[in-house]
Amino acid sequence: MKVLVINAGSSSIKYQLYGMPGAEVLAKGLVERIGEPTSRLVHSRGDDSAILEEAVANHEAAMELILRVLVQPGGTIEDLSEIEAVGHRVVHGGEEFTGSVIIDDRVLASIERFAELAPLHNPHNLVGIRAAMRKLAGTPQVACFDTAFHTSIPKVAHMYALPYELYERHRVRRYGFHGTSHRYVARRAAAMLGRDKYDLNAITCHLGNGCSIAAVRKGRSVDTSMGFTPLEGLVMGTRAGDFDPAILFYLADKGYDLARLNGLCNKKSGLLGISGVSNDMRTLEKHAEDGDERAKLAIEMFCYRVRKYIGAYSAVLDSVDAVVFTGGIGENSALVRELTCRDLAHLGIVLDPKANGQAGGRESAVSASESRVRVLVIPTNEEQAIARDAFELVGGKSEHGAKGRSVEYDRQER
Repeated sequence: MKVLVINAGSSSIKYQLYGMPGAEVLAKGLVERIGEPTSRLVHSRGDDSAILEEAVANHEAAMELILRVLVQPGGTIEDLSEIEAVGHRVVHGGEEFTGSVIIDDRVLASIERFAELAPLHNPHNLVGIRAAMRKLAGTPQVACFDTAFHTSIPKVAHMYALPYELYERHRVRRYGFHGTSHRYVARRAAAMLGRDKYDLNAITCHLGNGCSIAAVRKGRSVDTSMGFTPLEGLVMGTRAGDFDPAILFYLADKGYDLARLNGLCNKKSGLLGISGVSNDMRTLEKHAEDGDERAKLAIEMFCYRVRKYIGAYSAVLDSVDAVVFTGGIGENSALVRELTCRDLAHLGIVLDPKANGQAGGRESAVSASESRVRVLVIPTNEEQAIARDAFELVGGKSEHGAKGRSVEYDRQER
């Protein structure tokens, strides 16, 4: 069975075609600069890659281009009918979707309704879904929500200490994001440790330009650092993470309007704001080596915040089997892992310097032999997780009820 995975952004569509159930990547690519005169598609198949530049007016035209490349002479498939399911990344599923679902009119309406909570993502995800539905009419489409894995978080952890009516009227609560990534690496960690997926307590650290950390008890998310929006929690590339909200009132009195405050918190803060140089950890590490004190401070603040959350989530979980690093920074920065795990021996977390330095973005254990808690580097693979969900739902291997809840996402009683 062939499953096409789509991740639609505002001006791009990433795609991967999988052969299931083995999760073999048959082809992958990216259409970028959609709507501009010089749009570009980069398509890869095995060791071969090609670049095609032509005007792509909108997401529907982008989908048409992707499908044309997949079936071109000598391409990956001979006919579009070979694609038996399409899996879509959708950022926000609110409280309604606790797992991946087959898309119908009701699901489309819900995704559109939740656009109010994720205005920078859900509308573009929706455009990609509708374009795929038109171009592959009759092919089952599956929505996989970033928020779904975190619907198991109990009320004591997902509520804010604000007037309760804000939750009742406007659903103001912690939702959490990166759920597909946290779920994937938690499942891989269980496999690496020879455990059942529901027999693992782990702290999973997704560290990239956007960062979040999750407490996973018995295979289910019970807390996470991102909140009502992706702004809360860790220091990120350009997002501030946790800070005193009264700072915003103070700055408003100084003449900052809402648009400026929003931009300051989401686009000008984090690693970029502290360092004044870059939001890229690789660049900051080079600057720090050259003696740039603000770059050093940015790196240290980044790792300090992750370390604080590991300590907090160790208390939440009581016992921890593994700490997992994933995402572009988590997978590739030995320095970040070193600084994060420093002084955590009292929690049973001890890094092996040699193994840590040799991890190099591949699946590996980097903890010392005396460490009670295993420290793992696991490259995330959200696309594969989406492909598996689509395969299981469309292939009839997963039980799902009226809300499309799959076995993988069953919630604990709260």
